[in-house]
Amino acid sequence: MTKRMGADMASSPDVTSSADHTPENPESGSATRRGRVRLRRAAVMAVPATFVAAGLAVLTAQGALGVQFAISGMPFVVTADKLEGEGFAQFGGLDNMIENSPNQGDTGGQVLVVTSVVKNGKITNMCQSVDLGGIQLILKAGGGSTPVSVKNLAIDSDEISGDAEFNNIEIGRDSSTFDKVPIQGPAGVYGQQADTVVIKNLYQHNYAATAAVFKLPGLKMSFSSEGCK
Repeated sequence: MTKRMGADMASSPDVTSSADHTPENPESGSATRRGRVRLRRAAVMAVPATFVAAGLAVLTAQGALGVQFAISGMPFVVTADKLEGEGFAQFGGLDNMIENSPNQGDTGGQVLVVTSVVKNGKITNMCQSVDLGGIQLILKAGGGSTPVSVKNLAIDSDEISGDAEFNNIEIGRDSSTFDKVPIQGPAGVYGQQADTVVIKNLYQHNYAATAAVFKLPGLKMSFSSEGCK
């Protein structure tokens, strides 16, 4: 499989809206802003098919949020030797920052993401890093005999790479009909799901994550000049 197949979607120019995806009042704001909102909501988003060479295309009138909170806009990297999951799904969406976030840059406060869901999973030799203005905060766990364990994990990423293997995968399924994971996407959104997934040499560039259970054996936190690779 080709590495780094997830396209960095954070630089998309058509990304300005409120956190609840409600269009602006026609009586307020400029005509240009209203036009950008309409264009964005009709856009076709290119979504990586988790290392499937053909890729996926998502057509959505509204953003699909797998993580239901305002993101900080500071991305974090996760790497791992291996992720093993039972119950897997993926669909595209939008993450939103608070209004006038200092981290929005030219994104308008929105980031196009792929939401990846793992019902039950194990992560071997996990590393997580976030850039705090030139200094990297590093978190490592699961490097010994006991891997990190997760339940109902949802991660919003704009770049993913690795070597993946799926069991009984369904590509192109409507994300609102997922039945292998506890999280469903909006109706009409192109998604995929599988009974199991194994990803080796995992790399993710993420903006948000949630989990019902996140166990970190051998947890170590430190600061470094370099992040996870």
